[in-house]
Amino acid sequence: MNALTQQPAFAPVPRAVPTPQAVPSRPLALDGLFWRRIAQLGACWAPSWFVRCSPPMIGVAIAAAMPERRRALSAQLARARGPASVLRDAIDVGRTFANFASCITEVLSTGSKNGTVPEAMIHGRPHVEELLASRGGIIFATAHTAGWESLGALLARQHLKRVMIVMRRERNEGACKLQDAMRESQEGVRIVHVGDDPLASLPVMRHLRDGGVVALQIDRVPPGMSARTVRLFGGAGAIPEGPLRLAQLTGAPIVPVFSARTGHRRYAVYLHEPVIVPRRATSQALDAAGKHDDAVWAAEAARELAPTP
Repeated sequence: MNALTQQPAFAPVPRAVPTPQAVPSRPLALDGLFWRRIAQLGACWAPSWFVRCSPPMIGVAIAAAMPERRRALSAQLARARGPASVLRDAIDVGRTFANFASCITEVLSTGSKNGTVPEAMIHGRPHVEELLASRGGIIFATAHTAGWESLGALLARQHLKRVMIVMRRERNEGACKLQDAMRESQEGVRIVHVGDDPLASLPVMRHLRDGGVVALQIDRVPPGMSARTVRLFGGAGAIPEGPLRLAQLTGAPIVPVFSARTGHRRYAVYLHEPVIVPRRATSQALDAAGKHDDAVWAAEAARELAPTP
């Protein structure tokens, strides 16, 4: 399953909610350092057949143990895919959890004997090739889809572009550092965390003006973050305003990029037409640029959520 909802993702219209306080670290929490470290050891040192075959089973087991996450994912799939039979929905949910576990394993194995170079089939290359070959900066608007963490290494290797991945910091500091180290072990990739600090965007703007690539995820709007209201899959939704403002301030085009996992360390990458945000864009122009993504989401959902023959 290579759905757009690898994790429950699509942002509802944000409300005026105060920024939540940091959650105390729990050593044995599923998103904590202990289990992440165990997963890393297995991904790096287990036999290759185990690394390839066990993550889907682990993902399905996690799905069985987390009914609330299953229900949330089922609702997101129904929104993107439309109604489905109970059997089809159960299969889609299970495959999504299985795919997520495989993606995490492939990132954690980076730099080890199991961390072979990922392969990618890139679609829509002609209209983006010229941008990648230029000296100007590019903003890649992506989402929590399979393989998004591997895009930076692929671009850096093929086009000698330096890639900055912009993310929000994880709740668990130790797990965050471990995951970031794995991502940055890919040549040409740098991780930057943004949050409440108003100066956090300055390195991102400098990177774009120096001709680098910035990859941001647009399928989540944390509480307190500025957003633009859009329609997603026929319903009300929101995307972060940050990528649009970055494009406006730096002149960098926004290229919607989505990826899907097609096999062990194999990905399909879909590049869409660039979106240009004028330097003097009005609020209406920003809304128009944001609404461009609705058609892109719909196209990707139709491709990724089609019934398996």
